[in-house]
Amino acid sequence: MANDSLNNTYKWYAAYTDSRAEKKVCQELTKKDIDCYLPLKIEKKQWSDRVKVVENPLIRGYIFVKVSTREYYEVLNIPAVRRYVCFEGFPTAIPENQISDLKYFVQNMNTEVEVTSERISKGTFVKIVSGPMSGISGEVVEIRGKRSIVLRFNDLGFCVHADLGTNEVELLNK
Repeated sequence: MANDSLNNTYKWYAAYTDSRAEKKVCQELTKKDIDCYLPLKIEKKQWSDRVKVVENPLIRGYIFVKVSTREYYEVLNIPAVRRYVCFEGFPTAIPENQISDLKYFVQNMNTEVEVTSERISKGTFVKIVSGPMSGISGEVVEIRGKRSIVLRFNDLGFCVHADLGTNEVELLNK
């Protein structure tokens, strides 16, 4: 954040919110003309008398904001925002491409993918080269069976479960 005081560059940050307040925070930020992103997933909820389709946050308790130094503290003044996500005591800026990858993933996460993950191992960095999530890269942190891996987006601070395999990823040298 110290570098930002010299200029008005905009960077993405993740902020913690109160439980179940993500949508409200997003509305408040939008009213203040602050660029924000709240990834939502569609879920069907079954009640005794009906089924309802609802949108819930993909990552509970988080919202992503793109701010300059001027708006940085304004975000913290929203009552349901607790603090920014920090590593080693400092808020961590998230690269633009990782937010783009997350947006792309959310848009295409309901698309089915038929693959295997036999040559992928834990700790491997991969780039998805075909299918609905083409172009996204991350670190494999877990392998679940023969068709499923968990990718980590380091600067976002969370992992994404994806059904991927050998014909859809290429290994990256890191």
